[in-house]
Amino acid sequence: MGAGEPLVLVHGHPFDRTMWRPQAEHFAARGWRVIVPDLRGYGESEVIPGKTPLETFAGDIAALLDHLGVGDIVLGGLSMGGQIVMDFHRQYPERLRALLLADTSAPPETEEGVRRRRATADRLVHEGMAPYADEVLAMMVAPANIEALPEVAEHVLRMMRDTPPEGAAAALRGRAERPDYVSTLSRAEVPTLVVVGREDEFTPLEDAELLRSCVPGAELVVVQGAAHMPNLERTAEFDDALGTFLDRLSR
Repeated sequence: MGAGEPLVLVHGHPFDRTMWRPQAEHFAARGWRVIVPDLRGYGESEVIPGKTPLETFAGDIAALLDHLGVGDIVLGGLSMGGQIVMDFHRQYPERLRALLLADTSAPPETEEGVRRRRATADRLVHEGMAPYADEVLAMMVAPANIEALPEVAEHVLRMMRDTPPEGAAAALRGRAERPDYVSTLSRAEVPTLVVVGREDEFTPLEDAELLRSCVPGAELVVVQGAAHMPNLERTAEFDDALGTFLDRLSR
């Protein structure tokens, strides 16, 4: 979408590319070429059961960029998408102009986290996505926003319910084994914007502050009145923060 400098946005778990629709429309109108892929196992992409490491997702994005003939990019992601961005930076730092890391975390998974992700993966395969989606909605979207923004809550719930269970499970298993990105991010040489919803329980403010501290020169924006999906819960504030950041790159 659009025909200018490339801005690639990577969705989180268990969502699809439509989570970035407001940003795709907004920044395409501002002259950016916005690329919003469905990750493997999500949306309309192929489902490959088993385990999908974050490095595989990052490699898929690199292959897509090669296919499109795209060179340097601004790369952003939310939650798992942010961790894929970190892995892309680990593997392909020379392809990056700037980073957006939204509601995400850099350290490796804890032992308890590994067990929880693997158990959740098994649960999704056996139960399907609907029970899990209903359970976590109030953590993805702040409870007040579920009431005030029913169209946002419905969109988030629909994305979660429509995600193929085998694809989501494969990603969870891969994510459980993710490396520590703190050390690689400490060597980042591109402008970096960190964004977090103030009410995020999955990746709270402390995680965002760690990202700011370990990425040289990183900027942190805290979005009030949002949980894990600030780009949808507080679209104007999110777009203003990202737009200001992108404008500085252009200058």
